[in-house]
Amino acid sequence: MNMLQLFEKKKQGLALSQAEIDYFVEGYTAGSIPDYQASSLLMAIRLLGMTDDETFYLTKAMIESGDVIDLSSIEGFKIDKHSTGGVGDKVTLIVTPIIASLGIPVAKFSGKGLGITGGTIDKLESIEGLKTELSSQEFIDNVNQHKIAVAGQTGNLVPADKKLYALRDVTGTVDSIPLIAASIMSKKIASGADGIVLDVKCGSGAFMKTEQDAQRLADTMTAIGEKLGRKVVAHISDMDNPLGKMIGNKLEVVEAYALLNGRMEETHEDLLDECVVIASFMYQVAAGVDEAEATPAVKRVLADGSAVAKFEEFIVAQGGVIADIVQKDTAYKAAVTASTAGTVETINALLIGEASVSLGAGRVTKESALDYDAGIQLIAKKGDPIASGDTIAYLYSNHPIDEETVNKVQKAYTIA
Repeated sequence: MNMLQLFEKKKQGLALSQAEIDYFVEGYTAGSIPDYQASSLLMAIRLLGMTDDETFYLTKAMIESGDVIDLSSIEGFKIDKHSTGGVGDKVTLIVTPIIASLGIPVAKFSGKGLGITGGTIDKLESIEGLKTELSSQEFIDNVNQHKIAVAGQTGNLVPADKKLYALRDVTGTVDSIPLIAASIMSKKIASGADGIVLDVKCGSGAFMKTEQDAQRLADTMTAIGEKLGRKVVAHISDMDNPLGKMIGNKLEVVEAYALLNGRMEETHEDLLDECVVIASFMYQVAAGVDEAEATPAVKRVLADGSAVAKFEEFIVAQGGVIADIVQKDTAYKAAVTASTAGTVETINALLIGEASVSLGAGRVTKESALDYDAGIQLIAKKGDPIASGDTIAYLYSNHPIDEETVNKVQKAYTIA
């Protein structure tokens, strides 16, 4: 067996066997298959697709390329969630303490952001002292004691995905449904949780631009999870508009904390609604209850303070300083004003995401240094009436803010 045979088979639109996919994943992870051959196969997959069986074989081979975390010493049904990425998506910071306060163990491994997609680990690391690099025992002890732990992925968790994703990122093969599904589900399965809720984003600020593609991705990931013995639920949510009012690492932590504290004037109903839906799905999967029981339970722990207390407990348990969860002054601040009067019809999430990266809140490359305090505060949201000259957003950064970034945020607003 060699890579030329795999190329020829895929070029003819034929499905690769499990043995052939195992050969590719094992060889590329070990370094015996060079980047130029791997990228050729990835491009063939991007153009010609994969069958459901091929996608499953690829996911399984990627899982088996490294460690699989054993969470059996954690009592109860372990639940995890994953978002395909969006702008202002701080849902994990809110739903994990909600579920933990309901007595369900939440064992979550998260990643760092790249480009316009913010990473949960970056957001948590914006909190003074907070530790996201936990040993396996620390992670398990935290979940058993506090019902919650969120940590960065371990060094040998799905090494095949680390190599393949880095190659996809520079070869124009990121936007392939089979490759996205295998990447996400290999990490989720290897992370050891019993159940997974998938938040599949759809719109201008997401990988999946259409609802049809989002549904295909959701169905593919759900099928993979079920074949591998996990309970999986997928939910499709809007990412044409940014979620909530804050975009940026520390800003999003501040907004999440405000929502958990019930300070709705500092956040927005769209974020609350999304968090209630995702938390309800997580509770349904873990506790085996229906929506009629799950949704009121989620709202109850938000209202009675249990969820915010669990959030504070979680932050302190991982070394974080609660008093540091405040918006910090930045060296530069710029106001964005409306050029016309009317009602905000939409806010282009892609443009807002790009602007936040320009301010220093996101990475251009994996080596980029983050400005944790940089970001965007949306003053006007979809549906809000505004007058010409009103401030619709504020930009924050510790380096000078150029006119192009200000104009990009203004352009993101469609005012009808």
